[in-house]
Amino acid sequence: MKVLIVGGVAGGAGAAARLRRNDEKAEIILFEKGQYISFANCGLPYYIGGTITEREKLQLQTPEAFRARFNVDVRVNNEVLSVDSAAKTVSVKNHATGETYTERYDKLVLSPGASPIRPNMPGMEDNHVFTLRNIPDTYAIYDHIEQNQPRTAAVIGAGFIGLEMAENLAHRGLKVSVVEASPHVMAPIDLDMAHPVHNYIRGVGVGLYVGKKCASFTRDAVLLEDGTSIPADMVILSIGVMPETRFLQGSGVELGKRGEILIDDQLHTSVADIYALGDAATVKNIVTGSTQVIPLAGPANKQARIVADVICGKNARYKGSQGTSIMKFFDLVVACTGEKEESLKANGIPYHKIFTVSASHAGYYPDGTQMVVKTLFAPETGKILGAQIVGGEGTDKRIDDLANAVRFGMTVYDLQEMELAYAPPFSSAKDPVNMVGFVGQNVLEGTMVPFYAEDVANIPANAVCLDVRNPEELDELGTIPGFVNIPVNQLRDRLGEVDLSKEIYVSCQVGLRGYVAQRILAQNGAKVHNLSGGYTLYSAYVKDQEGLADGELKNCASCGKQEKK
Repeated sequence: MKVLIVGGVAGGAGAAARLRRNDEKAEIILFEKGQYISFANCGLPYYIGGTITEREKLQLQTPEAFRARFNVDVRVNNEVLSVDSAAKTVSVKNHATGETYTERYDKLVLSPGASPIRPNMPGMEDNHVFTLRNIPDTYAIYDHIEQNQPRTAAVIGAGFIGLEMAENLAHRGLKVSVVEASPHVMAPIDLDMAHPVHNYIRGVGVGLYVGKKCASFTRDAVLLEDGTSIPADMVILSIGVMPETRFLQGSGVELGKRGEILIDDQLHTSVADIYALGDAATVKNIVTGSTQVIPLAGPANKQARIVADVICGKNARYKGSQGTSIMKFFDLVVACTGEKEESLKANGIPYHKIFTVSASHAGYYPDGTQMVVKTLFAPETGKILGAQIVGGEGTDKRIDDLANAVRFGMTVYDLQEMELAYAPPFSSAKDPVNMVGFVGQNVLEGTMVPFYAEDVANIPANAVCLDVRNPEELDELGTIPGFVNIPVNQLRDRLGEVDLSKEIYVSCQVGLRGYVAQRILAQNGAKVHNLSGGYTLYSAYVKDQEGLADGELKNCASCGKQEKK
């Protein structure tokens, strides 16, 4: 069996290695149009920022080592130009020699990846505009900083790579600004979870321009459509990627609207004996059932193993992706899994949402950080549909728990029963994931009726609004205008001050004391709503709406709370 593999990074190299483990006799040829294979895409920003100091660490395997270990004919600087599926051949150009040649296959695996979108915009040639996708891109950015010592930088696009680059450029001493055309950073999360992220970005001194589009460039600036000029001696374009599939024109391989390769759950394309995986191929979204591209390293590596097994006759299937992702930005961690609220709305999928605010470990153990968890679940069954976390330490293990919940169809009731590792330095006896389950059950059973920060402006004029925190908290942190303070510990004794015939809206710091107050009031005949996420989420919402005013407030880098200077 002769297998040709197009693309030598995560998907292609992984498929080649698994194929060899399955079949020692197969002839395997791996084509990579660049000079590197199996490199660490996700680590590239950290070399630029100086966290990774040795260039060779970015290469997980060299062509020579891969060839020696797996007996694979690795051909770097060899680009597949076209595929003739009828003749079962590919046309290849050797960029080192200029030669073009033809290679026959029994099986063909397509893992060409995706390339950064780089629109032709006025003035690009006047500035130093970079994209980041591979090792040569990384070296170009690093060397430019070393040789030219730029003082300012603009990052266009605030996805994972964009924000990671903003952090690492800041570590190199540059004054950095981030421009994002959408209303909020990081497309996989919702706007309400982006509020604390926006505040944090501003709080660490990075300029933030959301809902703004780049129009043109000058030698030392980025010009936005609204006329704003942002200082920028260099620019990183990080506005998305497009599948590298132009070479498939005329091959018979069916492509989607953006050039993505359409495949089934065994990674077959529309043409017999041709398979595809990775960033250029579609997957099934396990929550919505829709077909889409989810370009992540984890799924690509799993697909690599599966495609090799299928080629070798095993009944392996790829069951779909859920987009589990995580990012570090200075001391802030942002993570998500499954569907976001915006997508559920677009797909007509009903859901409940809750916000829980928890400490990363036991409150009495020092140096804990705060995490905000947004969880989306089905109204009838409580099945987990998606989750997002903004926090610090411990965010990674909580998103992994919630990712498993999405993957295996678990419910909020299952989250309550999760027996998770506990010791004071690591967690609380009621882990943040357990807390999601408890609050989710309360919502499903109607004992907790939530309202949200964006609903505050629409509270009925005749409603009773209570802030049940202690008075000193209001003095230090602020309160929602119009909310009357009755501490929860005094509420039973002061029920006579509350008109129980009116709707009541309750707020506290994170939602827990608000729930206690809700239960007291509801059992005395009132109709009560509790602010999900409490004043923590409301203040993040307001602060993001108003922007950060110099001399007034700054962000607490560890928890996102507002602190007085």
